[in-house]
Amino acid sequence: MSSLQQTSHEFPAGTAVAPERHRTARSVGKVATDSSPRLVNANSETISVTPLSIALIGPNERHRSAVALALTGCTGYEVSEFSNYPAGLDDALEMIDQKFSVVIMDLDNDPERALELVEGIGTAGLATVMVYSKSADPELLVRCMRAGAREFLTLPLKQEVLEEALVRAAARQPVARTAKKQAGKLFAFIASKGGAGATTLACNFAVALAKESQEKTLLIDLDLPLGDAALDLGITAEFSTVDALEAVDRLDARFLSQLLTTHSSGVSLLAAPGKFVQYQASTRSVERLIQVARQGFDNVVLDLGSKLELMRTAAYREASTMYLVTQASIPELRNSNRLIQEFFATAVPKLEIVLNRFDSRTLSVSEEQITKALTRPAQWKIPNDYAAVRNMQISATPLVLSDSPISRQIRKMVSAATGKSETVVKKKKVFSMSFFG
Repeated sequence: MSSLQQTSHEFPAGTAVAPERHRTARSVGKVATDSSPRLVNANSETISVTPLSIALIGPNERHRSAVALALTGCTGYEVSEFSNYPAGLDDALEMIDQKFSVVIMDLDNDPERALELVEGIGTAGLATVMVYSKSADPELLVRCMRAGAREFLTLPLKQEVLEEALVRAAARQPVARTAKKQAGKLFAFIASKGGAGATTLACNFAVALAKESQEKTLLIDLDLPLGDAALDLGITAEFSTVDALEAVDRLDARFLSQLLTTHSSGVSLLAAPGKFVQYQASTRSVERLIQVARQGFDNVVLDLGSKLELMRTAAYREASTMYLVTQASIPELRNSNRLIQEFFATAVPKLEIVLNRFDSRTLSVSEEQITKALTRPAQWKIPNDYAAVRNMQISATPLVLSDSPISRQIRKMVSAATGKSETVVKKKKVFSMSFFG
């Protein structure tokens, strides 16, 4: 038995690594099973002022039992054993929040799934995360460190090694645990057809949302590879959405912050690449990006363009509101009908239909036919104002920073999204001009 197999590798607190370009994100096979807790032991003695509650998570029963046996000999800890990985990060955070100070997780059964959970738990800052494995591969050690694990335990595991790791974990515990930060709201714009205007509306919605809410707001351009959000906002970005998606194995809040550009309105932007980059985002990378973004921002706005593949990700599943942007033309109404039937047969996520460039005087189909095609009335009708939009594109000044029929409708959308009544917005317009500049 080598000494490597009987030691614990302690990692320092994570540090940000400078962004690199053109890294390839790995694919992942996720384990989607519910966690089943079983109490292992509950010892009354404690080694610290704040007792440690430990979650032992491992699908491999033999390995999990070996770690549980070592924990049985350690006094002062209450240990709950879980036979499966949590189904998703939100499930993991809900399970851990206010319940567990330490998470000890099996790395070997599904390393990619385990590392994804380690990253999420570590970023949330709710618990000290340890991992255990039969292997002490250096590359695996580095990945665990980057993911946020504080201890790497190798099997077979000696009790004294585990006790030393728990003493270090106890020393890291705050006097009182803080409540988990609620994930930011997610708003997604998807177009029924290219050119429907989803980018223009997403950009202006994000700017108005930042101004109205006075909260941290991030706009992510996922209309790859040719997204135009940066162009609409007059921004030249050094890094892009692709840089974030390719760095999924080390993506955290600090790393993401290095990729962002801030607009004068206060909106942060993760732009599409300035040059054409052939890239196909994996579901895992998109979901990790959204997860990290929501942990760092109060509001996250997604420009999905007409990328229907993103409807299979958290961009659709976790959205507070999905805005389907369409126009009153037969091809776009037909596409909208198919999208609604496919993705919005239930009430979750919340769907709001936006009829863009709407002019009742020039409709080629009646409003009754529009409602029938959409299977419901459109919540929003954005006026057709070609001159205002053209001026925005030339000056790179968002429409909502001045007063116009379009900007008033977008601000109403924001008021509805934030739960503020229209009367509050009107009052603000009378007594303060800060919204417009």
